[in-house]
Amino acid sequence: MPDILVSAAILTDTDGRVLVVRKQGTTRFMQPGGKPESGETASETLRRELYEELGLVLGDDDLRPLGRFVSAAANEPGHRVVADAFSATIDPRSVRVQAELAELRWITPSDVDGLPLAPLSVEHLLPLAWPRASA
Repeated sequence: MPDILVSAAILTDTDGRVLVVRKQGTTRFMQPGGKPESGETASETLRRELYEELGLVLGDDDLRPLGRFVSAAANEPGHRVVADAFSATIDPRSVRVQAELAELRWITPSDVDGLPLAPLSVEHLLPLAWPRASA
């Protein structure tokens, strides 16, 4: 199964809500992020993608590395996504939908069952954001 390397962010607000996004032409919500450009580190990729997709400006010191996680790709059948994940706490007013994004939502654990989410989000990233909710 071919791998797709990405960087992804668990972005939370001070109320513990997590930001998920949906790209144009897709149905599943996922953590914001994307694929690296030549020569980029995982954190450089993420900071660029967050700026392009959400208008969010973060420094390297704002991102907390969480590790590398592997799941089935949400939008590319027959592929798996290999994600270098980071977390940050942000002000919800600091983001807006732009570039290839169609929608963003701030969610809580009670929203998970009613929302089509990417496997990476369900299997790895949201449990990191809400460890008590998934225990």
